[in-house]
Amino acid sequence: MLEYYKTSEKGMTRIGQPETGCWINAIAPTEEERDFLTKNIGVLQEFVKSSLDEEESSHVDYDDDFDQTLVIVDYPSMNKIDINNVEYFTCPLGVVIMHGYVVTISLYESWGINALKEGKAKGIDTRLKTRFLLTLLLFISQRFLMCLREIDRLSTQTESRLQQSLDNEGLLRLLALEKSLVYFSTSLKSDETTLQKIHRGKQIKLYEEDEDLWEDVVIEMNQATEMCNIYSNILSQMRETYNSVISNNMNNVMKMLAIVTVVLSIPNIIYAFYGMNVTLPLPYVWFPCLLTVVGCVAAFVWLIKSNKFK
Repeated sequence: MLEYYKTSEKGMTRIGQPETGCWINAIAPTEEERDFLTKNIGVLQEFVKSSLDEEESSHVDYDDDFDQTLVIVDYPSMNKIDINNVEYFTCPLGVVIMHGYVVTISLYESWGINALKEGKAKGIDTRLKTRFLLTLLLFISQRFLMCLREIDRLSTQTESRLQQSLDNEGLLRLLALEKSLVYFSTSLKSDETTLQKIHRGKQIKLYEEDEDLWEDVVIEMNQATEMCNIYSNILSQMRETYNSVISNNMNNVMKMLAIVTVVLSIPNIIYAFYGMNVTLPLPYVWFPCLLTVVGCVAAFVWLIKSNKFK
């Protein structure tokens, strides 16, 4: 899907055909749309492929011959399984800065792109490519913070549930949240490196009036990185705690099984003695039965109170 937007007095306006100074948004483009980007717009083919590669990491690439800059950043996304079960991951978003256009290419829709299309960014101008890029990065960093707060809420709910009943579903949900934080941590580190490259101004010209916006993006990214590290440590400690609880519960079960095994061995010993072809005291039926009951009760009480089984 290809969309064309251009800022006017009314704000962000969608147009029918690409114009100089407009923003071209490509989401999961077809082969025909990719050919249009490369042949009609002039976007480098390798830039399009890199933007649509799900395994591509955040970086900045510049081509001297065609004077085009590709900035790939990771943005957060989610897969909603049910009301309280959500999986988070990150996807690459390519921003191509070229003569006359700024082009965004991605496989999936993102919250940051939708926010720009809806005109939520103040003072944005599609002709000011650096400011457009920094504004998009600011929305992406804010989206990271929103997702991290949602992960914290889900982890709190899961913790409350596990305190009531320790089940596999809750533990698997903790594992999914911890895996999401690993994705976020890796992507945030790559995005911060990309921000530093942008600030050097070698591939992308950073104007003085954009310094404040760049600092805002850095602050949001740093806050998201710190929150991600904190939540990751909390989930890791929580998982280790529940592993200890499971191990302790298993030890209690094994202790009880050991007690039952010892107690049940007493009747076998007593009846084995009375089954021998030898003379034993009180060779009556009631005596070994009484001796068995007394022995089992005494052994059970002693084992329960013994320090070895506490």
